[in-house]
Amino acid sequence: MNGIIIIDKPPGRTSHDMVYVMRKLTGIKKIGHTGTLDPMATGVLPVCIGSATKAADMLTLSDKRYVAELILGKATDTQDAQGNVTEERDVNCREDEVRDVIMSFVGEIEQIPPMYSAIKKDGKKLYELARQGIETEREKRKITINSIDILEIDLPRIKIDVSCSKGTYIRTLCADIGEKLGTLAHMSALRRIKTGPFSIDKSYTVEELEELKDKGQLQDALISVDNLFSEYPAVYLNPKQVKSVTNGVRMTYKGDENQTYRVYDDCGNFLCVSKIKDGKLTLQKSFWS
Repeated sequence: MNGIIIIDKPPGRTSHDMVYVMRKLTGIKKIGHTGTLDPMATGVLPVCIGSATKAADMLTLSDKRYVAELILGKATDTQDAQGNVTEERDVNCREDEVRDVIMSFVGEIEQIPPMYSAIKKDGKKLYELARQGIETEREKRKITINSIDILEIDLPRIKIDVSCSKGTYIRTLCADIGEKLGTLAHMSALRRIKTGPFSIDKSYTVEELEELKDKGQLQDALISVDNLFSEYPAVYLNPKQVKSVTNGVRMTYKGDENQTYRVYDDCGNFLCVSKIKDGKLTLQKSFWS
């Protein structure tokens, strides 16, 4: 079994828990997730199986989309509802001010990663230091907020739909919105609804996957890894060309210079992603078994 299964991660479970679930369901050890979702968060978690694990880094780098709820007036040490309240302030902002401030975060911005994160500082994860009561200086990171749709304002609660680049901390965005409004804020709920090309409507709950397993239909949930590269044109090779490509030979091929291609054999089996460089088909990433 090789491919990607999109799990609708339940609350209270870690991303690694979902890897364990899939190893148990499939009997396959070579499984990895594509970017951590906090335990309190729910939603899209692509899990790569078999040779598809080679694509995990590509999904980690892809844009994401979330629906988040934030509550104004209270800050927590983790910037979300699982943390301890550290400070409270009055909420004296109008709805039009809230809208203006939220929309001001669209575009390229800088974020300071939260202490409760897996980022490493001097070899130690920040959350390990935070649990010891140690707060260390963190460098600002450039991230991009592609868009924000304001779904609901019922102060002090606000619900937003955010499309963003990799490395974005939505709970930090919520805290920064509160600060810019002259108050405080923390994230009270988070649901990831899209990662790269994979959206929530293509996901399965753990219970649904278990049911498919019992029916012998787990394969039905599997998405071929070449779906990740659907924006690239496909090329089909004859057996001689396939042998050259799988042996690592840069093969002369008539195509557009610097164009990336999905490469298949003449039976339609996905082999790799390659790019035309100096008139030759050059391997970028292989997926053959």
